[in-house]
Amino acid sequence: MQEPYFGKAAERVMEQESGNLRLCKKCLLRDMEGQEEYFRSLREYIENLDEDRKVSASVYEERLTVCRQCEMLLEGMCRSCGCYVELRAAVAKNSCPREYWMKMEQGGSKAACQE
Repeated sequence: MQEPYFGKAAERVMEQESGNLRLCKKCLLRDMEGQEEYFRSLREYIENLDEDRKVSASVYEERLTVCRQCEMLLEGMCRSCGCYVELRAAVAKNSCPREYWMKMEQGGSKAACQE
């Protein structure tokens, strides 16, 4: 029986466990070396979304600030839901699976997002 394939992030975790690679626990794709091409593709996808589906640039950056502080961020992915946070944060109807964005939008401190 063949093992299921969980993608590059899972490969990196396995390599990390064997001591061959350092994980970027608080990085977005745009901050990671070697991910420039993938981030460029993701950025183009986000830029081509209908404007009425996207959040403003300031809300986008606020959401990403919360994600960077989250214990569930690993190599640009949310370990709660499996999404790339840069894409999830761009779409207005999306929410944080741990409700951290909602807490931020309701005026909570960034520390409140780490309960």
